[in-house]
Amino acid sequence: MLKTLLQGLRRPLTEAPPTPDPALAALAANLDATARKRLGHSLSIRQVDAGSCNGCELEIHALNNAFHDLERFGLRFVASPRHADVLLVTGPVTKNMKEALERTWRATPDPKWVVAVGDCGADAGVFAGSYAVVGGVSAVIPVDLVIRGCPPSPEQLLRGLLSLLGS
Repeated sequence: MLKTLLQGLRRPLTEAPPTPDPALAALAANLDATARKRLGHSLSIRQVDAGSCNGCELEIHALNNAFHDLERFGLRFVASPRHADVLLVTGPVTKNMKEALERTWRATPDPKWVVAVGDCGADAGVFAGSYAVVGGVSAVIPVDLVIRGCPPSPEQLLRGLLSLLGS
């Protein structure tokens, strides 16, 4: 036990941090600059889970982890749709979430964009035809952009948001 303790004191026991991806940093900076030019402020996103398996949420949450840390580029997630510019909707819309999604869309001020994330958000994916599913996001509210993938990577999400802003 003492031997292990002394080894820990001689060298660090943690891993080295990952090296940042310069292409990802440039993409995020471009997204922030485009949002500020088009909207006059940073891009505010409200993420809505309409009934997904949480695969897309894991990739969306990766945008905020220590590696990507995209809040430093102005991309921020907000708790209320009243403060959002973009609704990022994941999963097929279940019958139980249909009304909640409609209310969230109505609560989001104009101009607003809706992004259907993942194959399930696009057309209900593997859940299509289920008795509990209404369909993809576009079956309930108007969709401005679909980011396909099962799940899409954080880089795909960034590229989609950048194309949404017209850059």
